[in-house]
Amino acid sequence: MTSSNPEVPPAGDSSSDLAQQLWDIEQIKQLKARYFRLIDTKDWDAWRDLFTEDCVHHLPAELNAPPQTNAEYLELVPRQLADAFTTHHGHMPEITLLGPAEASGVWAMFDYVLYPGRPAGIKGYGHYHETYRKCDDGKWRISSKRNQRLRVDEVPNPRWAPTPGTQRTGGKAP
Repeated sequence: MTSSNPEVPPAGDSSSDLAQQLWDIEQIKQLKARYFRLIDTKDWDAWRDLFTEDCVHHLPAELNAPPQTNAEYLELVPRQLADAFTTHHGHMPEITLLGPAEASGVWAMFDYVLYPGRPAGIKGYGHYHETYRKCDDGKWRISSKRNQRLRVDEVPNPRWAPTPGTQRTGGKAP
C-alpha cells in the first residue's frame, strides 16, 4: 500500500484503492479537526471518543512529564483546561498510510492557553507526531500522540486583574 515516495501512488493500485486511501487520509484529517474543536469547546465526552483505548500520550517536553496512559490523559486534560481559554490549530498535515488500518501523521501546530487568575498565558508553536488506527467500528482514532513544541512564548493575560498585594507585571507580591 505504501510507496517509498509518498508523492507517487504505489504501483498496481486500482483507482478504487486510491480512492479508499484518499478517503482514509481525509477521515484522519477530520479526526484531527474534531480534536482541536472539541478540546477548545470543552466537549469532553465527544473528545474522549477520538482515542484508542491503548493510546499513549507524550506531553510537551517543557512539562517534564512521563508518557501518559489514555486513562491518565483523559482525566488530566479536562481538569487542567476546564477553566482555561484555549485555541488550538493544526496545519499542513503529512499523513502516511502504513496499512489498511494504520497510519502516521505530523501536523504543524499552534496553541494559545490562558488560565483565569494568572497574569500570563502561552503561545506554543511546534508539531504533533501521531499514529492512528482504524477501529472495529470503522472510525479512525488517535493511537499515540506527541506534542513537540519548538517555541513557547509567554503572553500577558488581557483579562487578568491584579488583586491587592500583586503587581501588574509578573503577578508576584512585591
